[in-house]
Amino acid sequence: MRIFIMRHGQASALSVVDAERPLTTQGIDEVSTMADWLSSLPFEFDQIWVSPFKRAQQTAKTVTSKLNNQEKLTTLNFITPSGSANKMHDFLDGCCNVTDKKTEQRVLIVSHMPLVSYLVAELTQQQACPIFQTAAIAEINYDEVKMTGHLQKMVCPTDFN
Repeated sequence: MRIFIMRHGQASALSVVDAERPLTTQGIDEVSTMADWLSSLPFEFDQIWVSPFKRAQQTAKTVTSKLNNQEKLTTLNFITPSGSANKMHDFLDGCCNVTDKKTEQRVLIVSHMPLVSYLVAELTQQQACPIFQTAAIAEINYDEVKMTGHLQKMVCPTDFN
């Protein structure tokens, strides 16, 4: 399984409620850059899971519009900034047990710091948690039998400037 973990684009610092913070113009540009990179990959995502927060939803919708697969977008209420990496790991392993093993599954997760950082550490059993720039993506090659993975690379919008 290949897992891509994406942090949302830059969000406005001003909002009465954190969950309602929208992307800034820079955030939209960052996400668009990363969506272009994702669309250049030679496959489609089987699942796209996204936080319910506005900035993550905007990020995911921008990405899926370029990938032409919005029907695979599912909101998971437990992948917010304070969400549990362990719970997401359990959810992922549960999904692995019911998916078709004949083809490699590809999943995109769109969420927030610090969850995205903790999730990479959880899935790869690393001691250190990587810091994500806004709209950055970590790619993990995940072994469904061993229930652990290896961080392949981190890609961020500044890589394309």
